[in-house]
Amino acid sequence: MHVDIFGRSTGSGQARPPLVLLHGWAMHGGLFAPLVEALREQHTLHVVDLPGHGHNRDCGVPLTLDACTNAVLDAVPDAPWCGWSLGGLIALRASSKCPERIPALAMLCATPKFVVADDWPHGMPVEVFRGFAEGLRGDWRATVDRFIALEAFGSDHMREELRMLRDAVLAHGEPSPRVLAEGLQLLETSDLRDALPGLRVPSLWVGGRRDKLVNPRAMREAASITPNARYVQVEHAGHAPFLTHADEVAAALLEFLARHPDERRDPAVCFSSKNPELDTGVRRDDEHEHP
Repeated sequence: MHVDIFGRSTGSGQARPPLVLLHGWAMHGGLFAPLVEALREQHTLHVVDLPGHGHNRDCGVPLTLDACTNAVLDAVPDAPWCGWSLGGLIALRASSKCPERIPALAMLCATPKFVVADDWPHGMPVEVFRGFAEGLRGDWRATVDRFIALEAFGSDHMREELRMLRDAVLAHGEPSPRVLAEGLQLLETSDLRDALPGLRVPSLWVGGRRDKLVNPRAMREAASITPNARYVQVEHAGHAPFLTHADEVAAALLEFLARHPDERRDPAVCFSSKNPELDTGVRRDDEHEHP
């Protein structure tokens, strides 16, 4: 069954490959406004609200990897995907499942596995996610606020970032507690590391050195076991570098997309959405260019 997914299409870079942007837990696509502004002259951006979030809070698609992947694939043209945090898991699943649809992948403060394991030492303690899940049952607003505080912590512009993240949560109404719980469960239980060695598309991994939710060492490790992968670090950023270091994130994305153009792309392809209007210091490390 086809389900309509709300998305926004913007930008004037019709001669260059488009780019799909997927946001993180409890947020919506409008949060990408600073990054969209930095990229829109070069690329057409397709900004999607994930199922259960933003304008898609009542779409009915369950917040599971495969359901979200299929829903977004149905809604966007063939294009590189860039996923932030939770959106990175969905982008990675889609890229490994349908490389013919997604010619390149950018992971923005996202890893294939968010929680720690014996063979994955740089993940978050599972108790943290379970604590958030328990908090949702008592006071979801306070729990989301604690999560947002972790996202902003460490950034050079922490207060500004914290304000933007807090404003974004309620921009399209109160989020569903059920969807918030499903998202935390997805972050806690997903493990896509097995997909990395066989990933058939080039990938860019952008981490914030001060990120307290996704350890940049985990991103560097993920890039090291992925063919044709590159890791880039934003030195003074936390978990949402596109908010306060949009130009640096955009520069990394532009270079990556220029290095990996999609020659199959038909520039006439356009995004079908309910509403086409948009609401709304880098260090490269550990390159792994394999033939």
